[in-house]
Amino acid sequence: MAEKKATGKGIKKLSGEAAVLADIATMSEPDHTLAEQLHAIIKANAPALSPKLWYGMPACAKNGKVVCFFQSAQKFKTRYATFGFQHEADLDEGTVWPVAFAVKELTASDEAKIATLVKRAVG
Repeated sequence: MAEKKATGKGIKKLSGEAAVLADIATMSEPDHTLAEQLHAIIKANAPALSPKLWYGMPACAKNGKVVCFFQSAQKFKTRYATFGFQHEADLDEGTVWPVAFAVKELTASDEAKIATLVKRAVG
């Protein structure tokens, strides 16, 4: 536990992708794998987004404003992790659209869906 706390203090001194990767490295399974997968999907499909920590969560921003984020199940003591989009994401469709997803694992189909949403989110 002391090791995690020391790592957490070190993360606060980092910024950008280094901070996000350091934060992901401290996560337990399955959050660790999910966060790594999501980071890779976003990086491959929306290179215009900049990784950053947002309220202690891995997130990606465009022009300094958060577009999407990953919320760890363990950190927030919930039964599933969450991948979500902020209002900066260009996902508007009709009068109702999803902005967050419960994530327990990612299949190839899920990865494709998220890649499509992330591409759309950055316009």
